[in-house]
Amino acid sequence: MKIHEYQSKELFKKYNVPIPEGGIAFTADEATAVAEKLGSFPVVVKAQIHAGGRGKGGGVKLANSAEEAKRLADEIIGMNLVTHQTGPEGRLVKKVLVEQGLNIEKELYLSIIPDRATAKVVIMASEAGGMDIEEVAAKTPEKIIRIHINPLLGIQGYHCREAGFGLNLSPPAMKLFQPMLRNLYNLFMNCDCSLLEINPLVITKEETVIALDAKINFDDNAMFRHKDILEYRDLDEEDPLEIEASKYNLNYINLDGNVGNMVNGAGLAMATMDIIKRSGAEPANFLDVGGGASAEMVENGFKIILSDENVKGILINIFGGILRCDVLAQGVVEAAKKTGINVPVVVRMEGTNVDEGQKILSESGLKLISAVDLKDAAQKVAEIVN
Repeated sequence: MKIHEYQSKELFKKYNVPIPEGGIAFTADEATAVAEKLGSFPVVVKAQIHAGGRGKGGGVKLANSAEEAKRLADEIIGMNLVTHQTGPEGRLVKKVLVEQGLNIEKELYLSIIPDRATAKVVIMASEAGGMDIEEVAAKTPEKIIRIHINPLLGIQGYHCREAGFGLNLSPPAMKLFQPMLRNLYNLFMNCDCSLLEINPLVITKEETVIALDAKINFDDNAMFRHKDILEYRDLDEEDPLEIEASKYNLNYINLDGNVGNMVNGAGLAMATMDIIKRSGAEPANFLDVGGGASAEMVENGFKIILSDENVKGILINIFGGILRCDVLAQGVVEAAKKTGINVPVVVRMEGTNVDEGQKILSESGLKLISAVDLKDAAQKVAEIVN
């Protein structure tokens, strides 16, 4: 789950991580009130969407008066902000964060992420803050510091010192940085974060350390432990089909292709999407109904796929194990009866109760196209949509 910058900073504040003074505004008048309350200029007006690169897209502006803050907020709120992370369709801005300006001396990059390869938590830091960290990693990887922490032992003083020395911090900044990093690590672990990122983390001319930006993502599977964080969820920032799928515990991601696909198992789903592309078509979604899916879950998944207007054909690829082929077939038949199939459907099934599943489909009266294997299925659906 993703949250907005201003929400991330609320959590930062709870964990005593320094942030700029500011407030959220949903209208230009509210932005004016926040700017006047801050009392000193310039202030920064920042669009709040679930995407990075807002400054390059025109979503971050500097205001030198309350009147200018109002004008800029009025321009930003309601704009369709396009960044490299939103895609060409962009995102509608519904709110802005108004913050005090800072005397910035140095911009740094700091993040905390889990590393599955080592089963450790990794602190990543770089003096090349305020830039695209992906570009830094590609062109000058030596500028990125990586510090691995055993989660069973937790963060230690030497981890904080290693990060601080790697960033070439002055003694006064180092004194502030170390407890801040420890607090960030505790936030990351306590809240089951999958990403915590500050870009930039700034050193001011007064040698204070402040999180100028804030980005936090959470592990969806852990949200049952964090009802307070779940309240931060902004459905306006999520795809409507993905919201609908989450109601039925379906692993669904909407894409921009023309072949809807339903698969049981994330690895099999990725392979299915790959072979669809190799066959000359584009997947319209990732949908893993899971190994223990019921006929009802399959039915709901089928309804969601059919509700996507871009879908010109559907590929069902099931390897029967825990999810039996007859259960899948029954779910497809029920969904077809309730929603009506208006696109061709190619079915490839193997595994547990495959004969029963094929019998259910053949006796359903539905116009389904059978495939002997995954390659055959992908080629058939690609021919249909093209």
